[in-house]
Amino acid sequence: MSKTKVSTTAQYGSWDSPIDASALTANAVRLAEPQLHEDIAYWLESRPDEGGRNVLMRQQLGREPRELLDASISVRTRANEYGGGAYLATAEAIYAVFDHDQRVYQIPLKQGHSLTPAPLTPKGDFCYADFCLDVSRKRLIAVREDHTGAGEPANEIVAIDLSGNLAVEVLVTGADFYSNPRLNNRADKLCWLSWDHPNMPWDGTVLTLAEVSDSGEFKNQRKVAGGDNESVFQPSWSPSDELFFVSDRSNWWNLYRHSDRGAVCVLEMDAEFATPQWVFGMSTYGFCGDDKILCTFSQNGQWQLGLITPKKTQKGYRFSALKSPMTHISDIATSADHLMFIGANSTRAPALHHLLAQSIGHCAAPPLAIVRRSQADIVEPKDLATPQPVSYPTGNGDTCHGFYYPPCNTTHQAPAGDLPPLIVMCHGGPTGATSSALNYKLQFWTSRGFAVLDVNYRGSTGYGREYRDSLKNNWGVSDVQDVVAGAEYLVKQQLAHPEQLIIRGSSAGGYTVLAALTFSDTFSAGASLYGIGDLTALAEDTHKFESRYLDTLVGPYPEAKQTYLDRSPLEHIAQLNCPVIFLQGLQDKVVPPAQAEAMVAALNSKGIANEYVTFTNEGHGFRAADSIQTAINKELAFYRRVLGLEA
Repeated sequence: MSKTKVSTTAQYGSWDSPIDASALTANAVRLAEPQLHEDIAYWLESRPDEGGRNVLMRQQLGREPRELLDASISVRTRANEYGGGAYLATAEAIYAVFDHDQRVYQIPLKQGHSLTPAPLTPKGDFCYADFCLDVSRKRLIAVREDHTGAGEPANEIVAIDLSGNLAVEVLVTGADFYSNPRLNNRADKLCWLSWDHPNMPWDGTVLTLAEVSDSGEFKNQRKVAGGDNESVFQPSWSPSDELFFVSDRSNWWNLYRHSDRGAVCVLEMDAEFATPQWVFGMSTYGFCGDDKILCTFSQNGQWQLGLITPKKTQKGYRFSALKSPMTHISDIATSADHLMFIGANSTRAPALHHLLAQSIGHCAAPPLAIVRRSQADIVEPKDLATPQPVSYPTGNGDTCHGFYYPPCNTTHQAPAGDLPPLIVMCHGGPTGATSSALNYKLQFWTSRGFAVLDVNYRGSTGYGREYRDSLKNNWGVSDVQDVVAGAEYLVKQQLAHPEQLIIRGSSAGGYTVLAALTFSDTFSAGASLYGIGDLTALAEDTHKFESRYLDTLVGPYPEAKQTYLDRSPLEHIAQLNCPVIFLQGLQDKVVPPAQAEAMVAALNSKGIANEYVTFTNEGHGFRAADSIQTAINKELAFYRRVLGLEA
């Protein structure tokens, strides 16, 4: 017989946990960008144990996976700083961006040939991403970011010659940004997305279609969808060369088909069939066979799988939701016979899943096979805090959404009548969303006796464009109201200790942290991970992709400079009177270290307890195992020290 575990009574926040910092990164990988070519799967693995190296993997389905390149090579593009779309898998070769020099390389796959990569682009200050292959003209079409001139880098769509002469030809230029160049199957039409400052891709994008001559020249370029108040996402060609795309023209990101008479809505639902385009190469749907579309969509913060097929007796489409244990789904990849996606739920870490295309037409719950797990199980499901969806009033007639996680550890209990310290988490973006997928970094806290509120404050995605746009001109106001209201809501529900309220966030979430600590008296401590304390400094010093982001969130700069000053925590440091820990990568180009350093200096001048933890080789976000472990251990020790929680 197995022995019954004896429960230890201890103060909330001080419990021993089976999830230590090393467990967060040991044999853990971040999965991204799956691609399929017939029955061969490719994907990228970011490995903290190897300093965050992005490894290109290849697997013939049903066999063992293998690394495709030498251990010194990391496949990663720095385009738009956030990257994505770093490679393209074809029958003949892989085309990939190598991180060390940002050049595009060709890796031949023909049997009997060496896998020795050969450069296709010249040396220089360029970044490439988001590829498609033009077989008949022997060229690769891609987005290029050109840093060789003065001022902002130029973004263009270019053609890369495959003959090896290092020739690159500019095809489309003039817009501030481009993405998703996609050639149809007959290779006589090319579509792409573009947008201009101050729009972000979730604000307004334009879908352009051009005819392509035999010599490769463009003619009859025309806009087919989009504009300043319409976000278009993932244009794709069906096997029969129909152009599909996702648009939020109805408030919800729904799927459309382009026709000579305009856009036809494939499926009208109060659901999101897209997500913010922070990186290149994102995919929420794909074609399988001649007429089926596998898709993923979000409702109330939860993702599901769906199948779309043409109706047989009349015009239009039939939709059926597919049963799946997953609540977070991304990166749909399809071929004629195989389908893949990355999926997770509250008890399963993200994994790369595979299913047969033929199975989805015959059963509502198609069988899933796991190709690759991001991480093995660390604890049993009973030791995992279960996310509880919550919606609560913000005090001004609006409603905010999120997930509440109670403390959970089967070997520990708190003294009778005790209430747990609460950590309010603010996701980055701010245009983004949290999810209910298993996150061991979150369970790190709940297993130690902390409660967690993971907030989808106004401006988050997954609830329609109106909810997303409600943060415009209100960043530092609405999001702060929402996190404060969430903490106070849980205190009223007697789910959190009123004097042990913590707030933490990264990047834009770090700004919400500092603003909430400055402009409210709700929280007892905070953690800012590469966060923003000075909005004017951010407006004057960040990368091109986000350089005008604040125009819509705060106001045009410098015309609205006073608003920037009014909402910058650094300008109101006299109002910040609680301890803060700052964690910062010194190579960060998105939120430069000067932001954290200015806040630390101001707090030191007031004698307010703070801690500044830096990571020499990290940028915007921590990728290496030792950085991830050090950051969370420092944060835990800081909370326990300032709140008087003994381990």
